[in-house]
Formats: sequence, C-alpha cells, structure tokens
Amino acid sequence: MKRSATLSLSSSSPAAAAAAAAVRNVSRPSPALPPFRSPVRPRSGALAFPRKSPFPGKSIGLGKMSFTAVASSAPGAGPDRSPSQGAESFFRKVLENMECVYLNRNPTAKAILELVRTADEDQICYDHLAFRTFGVNGYGIDSMADFFLDYGYTQREELRFPAKKLRALWFSPPRNSLSEGGTRANGPLPRIFISELLVDEMTPQAQEIIRKYVGISGNGNKHAALASALGALTWEKPLYSEFQQLARESEYAAWTLVNGYAVNHVTISTHRLKSHLRNIKNLNEYIEKNGFSLNSEGGILKGLLPSFTYAAYFSYL
Repeated sequence: MKRSATLSLSSSSPAAAAAAAAVRNVSRPSPALPPFRSPVRPRSGALAFPRKSPFPGKSIGLGKMSFTAVASSAPGAGPDRSPSQGAESFFRKVLENMECVYLNRNPTAKAILELVRTADEDQICYDHLAFRTFGVNGYGIDSMADFFLDYGYTQREELRFPAKKLRALWFSPPRNSLSEGGTRANGPLPRIFISELLVDEMTPQAQEIIRKYVGISGNGNKHAALASALGALTWEKPLYSEFQQLARESEYAAWTLVNGYAVNHVTISTHRLKSHLRNIKNLNEYIEKNGFSLNSEGGILKGLLPSFTYAAYFSYL
C-alpha cells in the first residue's frame, strides 16, 4: 500500500467561509453546532478564535482549530492523457480563484499555509479540494463534478453517511499534467471530493427552505464552477432565520446555504514537502511550537477506513 500524508485546512462552520454573504431580517444568533466530519476531516478543537460571520452585527460564536493526524485515501490518478497547454492554463486559473476565495475567507488557514511554506522552500502541493452541494433538482454532486470531468478527471469510489444524510464521490486528476513541479494550484493537480445533502431525507421544513433557494437560482447549477471561483451564491442571500432553522437540523445544510459552491476545505500533501516537515511527527511538533494544539483523542494518528493510508490534518472549525 502506498503511503500518503496530507495536511488539511478545513472550513466547516456554517459561517467560516462566508465573509461576503449578507442577510435579510436578522434575528438572534444560533448556537454553535458540531461540524460535519467526512472521511477526510477529523474531530478537532482546542484553540479558539473569532469566526467571520456572514450576518452583519451577528455573532455565530467561536471557531476552533487544532492539528491532528488521521487517515486519507491513497492517491489515485486518472487516464494517461495530457491536456493541452491552453486548457490546463485555464483550468489552473479557475483553481487559483477557488483557492483565493477560500483563503481570503479563512485567514487562519492562510496563516498555516504560510507557516508551512516558509519552512519548506515554497513547496506546497494540494492533496484534494472538497466541495458541498444540495442533492436536489440538479444541484448535487454532478453540478460541480461536470467541470472536473470535462477537464479529464475520473470518478472513483462513492461514500455514504446515512446518519448525516450525505453521499459523496471523489475524483482523480488526469496524468501527465504540464505543471507537476509547481506549488499549490500550479503544482500537481489535486484530487476532488464532492459531497451532497440528500435533501429528500430532510424534514419538510428544511426541504422547503432548501428548495426555495434552489428554485430562485434558476439555472445556477450549470455555473457551479464559476460561482465557486467568484465566491458568489447562485441564489439570493439567505434569511438569517432560515439559516438558524437549517442549522438546528443540519450543520451541512446551513453551511451550504450561506456558502454555496465555495471550497469547503483543502489539504496539503505533506509527503511531498522537501524539508523535515514531511515526517508527520516533525510536522506535529512544528505546528505545536507555533501555537496550535494537537488533538490526541484516540491517538495522534488515526485510521478511518481499511483502504486508507495515514495522513496529517489541520482542521478549521
């Protein structure tokens, strides 16, 4: 089994990545809720700091950050084909914009990237990018996946999370990329993880809210990648009261309502680092020395699925 290591920078609070979103008819703030935890994000906590809120004048509580080691699926590759230089240049520009939106809304994630970059000669490679969607009326996985499939990505395994009413797919990039020696969005192409909320399994009240916004979006699902790159919603800015109602039932639903197709989290492939930080133990120590807490619950290293390999993650909640 090939060993892989990744450092994850996650945004999983309902408001953490929605600094540009506004709201109408503001009411009382909702309590902080536990985040959705996919197989590529661990439980974490320890260092608290203020979140950015999409609701002017309204607090959503404190976010938490920690660093831990968990399991990540082994790297995969798509078909042995090389995209044209022009197509790849365009594709990477879209990835850069998606990354820019994510980092601008998540300053702590940005700080961690900078911390690792300065210690590793500007060599940062992404393992995967993750997106969330609403699985209803064409706004689910396929709406975002089409962009990556058109470029040459290959669909891989499906994952199910019945308790969270979620399903997900991951996609491997095409081989023979033209910029394998670069860094971040200009480095090796990342894998893509896209999940969707099974809206039909939600309560009637939650379904009504989600279908309302999806309905007024028109054909916004056809422009998912553009919306992600712009950091824009394809529907109206949500009512705070409706955000609260969704948050009481599903953190995932509330997050997606205010963030849309924006990147939910990114991960760094630590095994591609050049310095001593490529060793998970060294990376753990380095992160701790710079003021971040390690989540030792269940051990620093955690395995989630038999087919997954060890990885290091940093989570932003």
